[in-house]
Amino acid sequence: MLRHQLAVLQRSSPKPAFTSGDRAVLAALLRLLGKRHHSAMKLLVTPRTVLRWHAQLVAKKWTYPPRRPGRPAKPEALRALVLRLARENDTWGYRRIHGELLALGWKVAASTVWEILQRAGIDPAPQRADRSWAKFLKAQAQGILAVDVLHVDTALLRRLFVLFFIEHGSRRVHIAGVSAMSPLHGRPSRPAIS
Repeated sequence: MLRHQLAVLQRSSPKPAFTSGDRAVLAALLRLLGKRHHSAMKLLVTPRTVLRWHAQLVAKKWTYPPRRPGRPAKPEALRALVLRLARENDTWGYRRIHGELLALGWKVAASTVWEILQRAGIDPAPQRADRSWAKFLKAQAQGILAVDVLHVDTALLRRLFVLFFIEHGSRRVHIAGVSAMSPLHGRPSRPAIS
């Protein structure tokens, strides 16, 4: 024990510097000495120092590398989709949006949807009392097509039926077909002469 202490003192500056090997050797030799020899010898380390080294070694082994606190950030695509659903459906609350996201394959908690809406300044649970048909049509206009049939009488008194579609969002009309057959009866129509 004394020889090893002397070797440590000879290679260090005024304050002894212990390597991990020195600590292991001194701890083992200190254990071999009895308690009555501790007071008789002048030691560089005390049993309390060896216990502190051991505690530091155990802490170093079982300490996990630091991680960032909290959940990982939400994907920007999810945030954009939640905000789009909220804007296009102003009467939907966060639970309805959450259900739609689950149907689309997004695995996300309802509280996450609530938080995204809250941060964007959108009420996560809007009032449903002001629901009107005009608001619904305005919100859904881009996805609504209307279909109808009209008839046109020609100069020769022949009736033609026109099938057309109209996009509510852009008000564009698409003519799907023109026929002399009645769409209801499947036979040529005859003009009524009065």
